[in-house]
Amino acid sequence: MLAERKSKIWIDIGKNMGGTIPSIIGPTTVDFWRSEPLSGTRAVRCGARKASSEFARIVRYGLRQCRRETKMVDRVSPEQRSAIMRSVQTKDTVAEMALRRMLHRLGYRYRLHRRGLPGHPDIVFPVRKKAIFVHGCFWHGHSCPKGRLPKSRLEYWQPKIASNRERDARTLAALERDGWGTFVVWQCELREPGHVLERTIEFLERE
Repeated sequence: MLAERKSKIWIDIGKNMGGTIPSIIGPTTVDFWRSEPLSGTRAVRCGARKASSEFARIVRYGLRQCRRETKMVDRVSPEQRSAIMRSVQTKDTVAEMALRRMLHRLGYRYRLHRRGLPGHPDIVFPVRKKAIFVHGCFWHGHSCPKGRLPKSRLEYWQPKIASNRERDARTLAALERDGWGTFVVWQCELREPGHVLERTIEFLERE
């Protein structure tokens, strides 16, 4: 799609070039070419440099606009987008599985996605009365690069992510009211698994 738009820009510019140079490079150059402060070869050289500079500026501007518009366009239909969103995993994610494996190797045993608890925590330790949530940075609105909102359809994504964050806060508050300890691990934090594991063990062993 980007290649097609680039081709169109060049074709349009090429058509304009069939006319006079001032027709595509703006009033500044028109005034320059109409005024004749110089004469002979020197004037031609100055005019060519001026035209070339303006022409390059227009091409750069056109390509920037092309890229910007291309980024804003959704390449799939609304029905396909809905199907993609429905297929996003809400449990047994890569980040969750990584943390579960580390804890299991250390001898910790737990329950998964316990339905009797608010928010169905990802990893539950009933005896210790501790619950761990492993959050995806985008869907739960983390303040990291992975949590940045898309540039398109902000009218949809802003309230969606804000609603998710409010729900998470209510869930944690409800668990704590019932006497449960809560701990949140973010997807991006698992790039340093040793640090995450250390903090998780500290949380589990805390009285």
